[in-house]
Amino acid sequence: MSEWWTYSLQDLLMFSPQTYYRLFELYNADLWPAHLLALVLGSSPLLLFFRHSDRARPWIVALLASGWVSVAWLYFWTRYASIHLAAGYFALAFVIESLLLLGMGWSHGSFIPARAARWRQRTGLGIFLFALGLYPVLGMALGRNWTQAEVIGLAPDPTALATLGILLLTGTRPFWVLAPIPVLWCLISGATLWAMASPDFFVAPGLALLAALIAILDRTKQG
Repeated sequence: MSEWWTYSLQDLLMFSPQTYYRLFELYNADLWPAHLLALVLGSSPLLLFFRHSDRARPWIVALLASGWVSVAWLYFWTRYASIHLAAGYFALAFVIESLLLLGMGWSHGSFIPARAARWRQRTGLGIFLFALGLYPVLGMALGRNWTQAEVIGLAPDPTALATLGILLLTGTRPFWVLAPIPVLWCLISGATLWAMASPDFFVAPGLALLAALIAILDRTKQG
């Protein structure tokens, strides 16, 4: 038996790229036209933020949390579990993130949108808009079929990135309570895509690490 350090990520991959993207194709076919609703609801946190209303805060976190729990059930538990043994653990992590968002959003003094530095806001807005509008067409730009698109609230990568974008944009105080799971998932997803030799493997982890770096720099400047 070979030693564990002789294995690469490709050796640990449980499925082929064709199986992975076919999963998204079947998933999207079964859920259509829920994608249209997901895009509308996915853009709502941004619209609510720009209303500058204190009453918008619970709705922002409720919408984000609903996206996380939807991905946990619809994608990980009912679909991804058929090709990946750890899908149940991923689903659990997404449910935990949903509960953290709700807990922080509804508890007094938590998830308070504050005045963030302009460069932090612009970075957060850029990441959110990328997750919302560009991530679904990223695969098509690389030659994949449009039926395999990954949409916010239904697929894990754009949901995680959009959440990080909102956390940066709003200047939310408990960033380091809410950010670890999205960042960790983006790193896991990037490793999976790298093992499949997908050219976009760096996108999700790169943006997630950028969000973390911006949050660190912002905190350092504040004190």
